[in-house]
Amino acid sequence: MPVFVLDPISPRALARLGPDVVDWRDPALSAWPERADAIITRTSPVAAADIARARRLKVIGKHGVGIDNIALDAARARGIPVVNTPGANADGVAELVLALALASSRHLVAADRALRDGRPAQAALPAGRELAGRRLGVAGFGQVGRRVADLFARALRAPVMAYDPALPAETIRAAGAAPAGAIDELVAASDVLSLHLPLTAATRGLIGARELALMPDGSILINTARGGIVDEAALAAALERGRPAAAASDVFVTEPPPPDHPLLRLANFIATPHIGAATAEALDRVGLLVVEQVLEVLAGQPPRHPVA
Repeated sequence: MPVFVLDPISPRALARLGPDVVDWRDPALSAWPERADAIITRTSPVAAADIARARRLKVIGKHGVGIDNIALDAARARGIPVVNTPGANADGVAELVLALALASSRHLVAADRALRDGRPAQAALPAGRELAGRRLGVAGFGQVGRRVADLFARALRAPVMAYDPALPAETIRAAGAAPAGAIDELVAASDVLSLHLPLTAATRGLIGARELALMPDGSILINTARGGIVDEAALAAALERGRPAAAASDVFVTEPPPPDHPLLRLANFIATPHIGAATAEALDRVGLLVVEQVLEVLAGQPPRHPVA
């Protein structure tokens, strides 16, 4: 049964699919709606029109967790399972969150630029701030959010508050965090606010001008989830006013963001190009997990991690 792999995955994962595979380097890739029994996508869109044409399609594998590039309603209407890979990239994303928080609090990117430009960094930069004991807020308390909370609590003695409308308060408490009843409560209590929610109609624009104004003095916003969760224009304006004091984002509404993006002009903003899960270890784990699930579904087994 032909499996079409729309984006690059780890060599080990690709080899697990065997010879009957069409990958991202093959000119025949665009024919997947007519020929594929299964597809695997990372960022390539899987549109409703393509799913409607894909009469052989039996499973869609998402390399990663976010499924906003897949027309889920169309897959559901056809009875095609969509599987993803929760938790397989948690360590990679959580470590990036910690790195971005440390870099933001100590102005590391601006310090590097100052030295490269021949400016004395100590004169050019404000004093950094220590993260030890500062309050962490986690919006979205799935496997990545919990790993972030664990890192900050263990390494920095950070008290943790979490907001996740899909989880009971008791579940959040059992994982070592104080539950927030609303996003406003979380935002107002967070010295470092880390976003780990999926992009849905309910979360699009969740962090806008009003929410940003609630952030404490000296706070840091970090988004490694999806770009649309944060109102980027509102964030740029808020950073210029100094509340939050700094922000970092691995994700944008348009990726890559254009060079004239307002956020990229700001010294108190750090941008990375959607590399949260781009470690050798995470790419291998995610690739193998999505491939294993696709092969299992093709063999008639129930999906391990269905999202549709």
